[in-house]
Amino acid sequence: MPAQNADVQRLLASQSPATGALGESLVALILDMYPDAVTTVDGGDIGFGATTGYKGLVFTVSPHARHVTLGLAGGASLPDPAGLLEGTGKVHRHLKLRQPADLDRPELRDLMAAALARAS
Repeated sequence: MPAQNADVQRLLASQSPATGALGESLVALILDMYPDAVTTVDGGDIGFGATTGYKGLVFTVSPHARHVTLGLAGGASLPDPAGLLEGTGKVHRHLKLRQPADLDRPELRDLMAAALARAS
C-alpha cells in the first residue's frame, strides 16, 4: 500500500485484521491498474478518481465488518456477464469482496478495466 496516504492506512488499520488486509490488497490492485488515481478518504470510504471530486470518481473502497465493498461509479452501464455487480441504482453498482481469492477473479479485473476504459 502506498505509504504516502496516511488516511487510507489509518482507515484500514482501524478494521479487523482480515478486513484491513483485504482492503489493503484491493487498494493495491486499484493502484496497480490505475497508478495516476487521486486517492481521497471521506468518512469510511476511499475514493479513486481523476480528481478529488465526485465527477471524476471511478472506484470506491468501503471496509465493513465482514467484507470490503468495491464501488464502481457508473457501474450500471458496464458489461457484467458474470453477474458480479449488485445494486439497483440507475448509475452506480458495487460488489462485495469477502476473501482474498475474490481479488483473483478475472471477471473482477475485466469489470475494473472496463470502468477505467470508460473513464479515460
